[in-house]
Amino acid sequence: MCTKQNKRRDFLKKSALVSGASLIAPVDTFGIIHRRNKQRIVGHGNFKYAVDPDWGVQDPSKIPVNDCHEMVMDSKGRILMTTTGANNNNIIVYDKSGKVLESWGTAFPGAHGLSIMGEHSDQCLFITDPDTHKVTKTTIDGKIIMTLERPKEVEGYTSNDQFKPTETAIMPNGDFYVADGYGENYIIHYDANGNYLNHFGGKGEGDAQFNCCHGITLDTRNPDNPTLLITSRASQEFKRFTLDGKHLETIPLPGCSICRPVIDGENIYFAVIVTKTWDSYDGMLAVLDKSNTIVSLPGGSAPDYSSGTLSEPKYDGKTFRNPHDVLVDNDGNLYVPQWNSGKTYPIKLNRV
Repeated sequence: MCTKQNKRRDFLKKSALVSGASLIAPVDTFGIIHRRNKQRIVGHGNFKYAVDPDWGVQDPSKIPVNDCHEMVMDSKGRILMTTTGANNNNIIVYDKSGKVLESWGTAFPGAHGLSIMGEHSDQCLFITDPDTHKVTKTTIDGKIIMTLERPKEVEGYTSNDQFKPTETAIMPNGDFYVADGYGENYIIHYDANGNYLNHFGGKGEGDAQFNCCHGITLDTRNPDNPTLLITSRASQEFKRFTLDGKHLETIPLPGCSICRPVIDGENIYFAVIVTKTWDSYDGMLAVLDKSNTIVSLPGGSAPDYSSGTLSEPKYDGKTFRNPHDVLVDNDGNLYVPQWNSGKTYPIKLNRV
């Protein structure tokens, strides 16, 4: 199961979604609560959205959540989400209408990063858990294939609890990178079988170092020269690296604490989890064009480059409560899980 993807063409197609997935709201749902709110419009320019705050709302006695972190979509059009907690399933599976199809996994109480690889029945997940200090590879339905703890080849680690992984990025041949965003801030490169290959980064303010390498993704928009986009969240910037760990550029985004960059078409999307303080519920989303310029801030003020650089944006105070990730579907709609938000369920933004 979950074989290597040996051709770049196959890799670039791996995120293609099944467009025939049903969008009809079911009569019998899995604990879902239906409510109707007037939808507000957020965003700017060509990236405006109608907010549907009730999309994923459930009966918490049946489908409990705690801190929700990340979402991916599989080849069947199902949406999978990580949520924390030792007494509930840590993976929740939605359809596009917001119905919960299933939930599973109690071995990931700190379930954080969620990446998907492969195609169709051969798809697999990578789940990072900074609380258990592990990265786990599973089948699409939760059977554990591989578990990794701290890389003993890296001298910066002396104990397992220093390893607090937050994200993974997967290569065409099955190799993968792990971002130790809450630990020692190394990026560790493994082969498809989980064998250590090399590492780079570490804590610091230098070009090749990170101040919370919270998110990482493979940027294949130039298929002849793929690169790694990695956040340095506490410094409010993300950095581009070659696949062997050489720093290429740093993109500062003042006022934006970036969770993970998400590539869709020519654009980069990400959640801005906090703008000023962790003590208030704020945050927004950001959409960047291919020149790394923000063109829309759903849930925030219009992007302002009048001074030559980005002016710190302001959140609107009502759309999000610490958004942690963004998933983009084939129609350009967005799905947003939220962290430390009073155990709220994910929000959907419909493209207008």
